[in-house]
Amino acid sequence: MAIEITIPRLGWSMDEGTFGEWLIGDGDVVEPGDPIFTLESEKSVQEIESVDGGILRLVPGGPEEGDVVTVGTLVGFLLEENEELPVATESSTAEAQSVSAAPDTKSLIKTTNHKRTSHSKPTISPRAARLAKQLGIDWADIKGSGKTGRIRERDIMAVSQSAGASADASSSPGRNGSVRSVIAKRMLHSAQNTAAVTLTSRADATNLVSLRQQFKSSGNTPVPAYQDILIKLTGLVLRRHPNMNCLWSDEGMIQPDGIHIGIAVDTEAGLLVPVVTNADQSSLSEISMRTKSLIDRARQCKCSAAELSGGTFTITNLGAYGIDAFTPIIDTPQTAILGIGAIHREPVVLDGDVIAARDQMTLSLTFDHQVVDGAPAAAFLQTICQAIENPSAWLID
Repeated sequence: MAIEITIPRLGWSMDEGTFGEWLIGDGDVVEPGDPIFTLESEKSVQEIESVDGGILRLVPGGPEEGDVVTVGTLVGFLLEENEELPVATESSTAEAQSVSAAPDTKSLIKTTNHKRTSHSKPTISPRAARLAKQLGIDWADIKGSGKTGRIRERDIMAVSQSAGASADASSSPGRNGSVRSVIAKRMLHSAQNTAAVTLTSRADATNLVSLRQQFKSSGNTPVPAYQDILIKLTGLVLRRHPNMNCLWSDEGMIQPDGIHIGIAVDTEAGLLVPVVTNADQSSLSEISMRTKSLIDRARQCKCSAAELSGGTFTITNLGAYGIDAFTPIIDTPQTAILGIGAIHREPVVLDGDVIAARDQMTLSLTFDHQVVDGAPAAAFLQTICQAIENPSAWLID
């Protein structure tokens, strides 16, 4: 019996996505685990893998690259050998196929005896396709090194080098395309659908700097970055201010189960926000290891949809660029986002009119006034400053 291939749901809030490309041609054999097409959710492009096996047949008039498709849309079938393509109607009796969104589904048919036809066009990964387009390389006749002969990015690089093409930064994939388009839509949505207000405050970061120096001198690895410490402190502060750790929907405020902090990462594809789950419950060393892995994976465009979704609060750090204060944009449906500025050594007037050199930093909190009023938001920011000024006492928890 034919098995339907439909658009899967990649995240709890996903209703639609952007269709990328078919990775396997019409009439080719699909085996369980084969990537069959790409699908773009809100912030990532995912390869959708087949759980079942069979011969791929595309639905006439199906989606093309760049088309917006709703979850559940029928895009193709997996057939047994010599099986006719069923009529794609709402009353179709074909069994529904689960793709990568449900990896525990058992295969319904086996087609291990099939061979790919010699006339089939080779398949290529999305990253390899982008690089090939950037370098002007025709990949139709390239022999891929991936599974079932699939062309990978390293295959394109090998062809590029052998042809004498430049592979420096000027020829790397640019900041445009589908991911850039999604970012633009989400930023515009946030600007149009939130009553955004930004508060700024100065924090004495002297003890924060001293604490990190102690971590460095201890010889233990990994050494937490300032952002790692701030993630942990923010998670603990959000426990005391749960109204800042909520989501806003048409039905009203939703209090999520857990404190999951997104970290804004600058990548070649654009801004991505992987999520550190249960930040308040994780140890500082755990957070340090996880953020390093998430940032590396984000910059290599290897984050999964799960790693880029589920955030309840976001931190964005521009301190490394020498920026002090700015107006971060809320990652809806979250309530707030915290901007971290640069740390500067400055003269400060202390009690008794004593002037001393202290490390100072500026925090920028943007919050949705539809969800939280100014006073509670200010109280949250004040508590963050207190945690930064005395981090050791908070981290004992």
